Amino acid sequence: MSRRSSSIALQHMLDHAQEALALTKGRARQDLDEDRTLNLALTRLLEIVGEAANRIPIENQMEYPEIPWPQIVSLRNRLIHGYDEVDFDLLWSIISHDLPELVQVLERILGGSRS
Repeated sequence: MSRRSSSIALQHMLDHAQEALALTKGRARQDLDEDRTLNLALTRLLEIVGEAANRIPIENQMEYPEIPWPQIVSLRNRLIHGYDEVDFDLLWSIISHDLPELVQVLERILGGSRS
């Protein structure tokens, strides 16, 4: 994968992580149980973040050790293959606590790569 392709995958990670955060703004954990559309949308957005992360070659991942690559890809795999056993408390926790930091890191990386 070229550096350009890696940049595109990083941008996809950022875009979908930001969208997940936007969808949860002003929402509570309970909304995942009560709003099926929100539930499906957040699950899908995190699947895409993980799939985009998985498309970045290991040598490019090593340039950004602050990103928890294995955990992001593992989450994608759990969401895809364990679709009938998604832990929505864990999903909410990831979105609430981990995603904002990932967005900051991706913004910094992509901001630096555009100059």
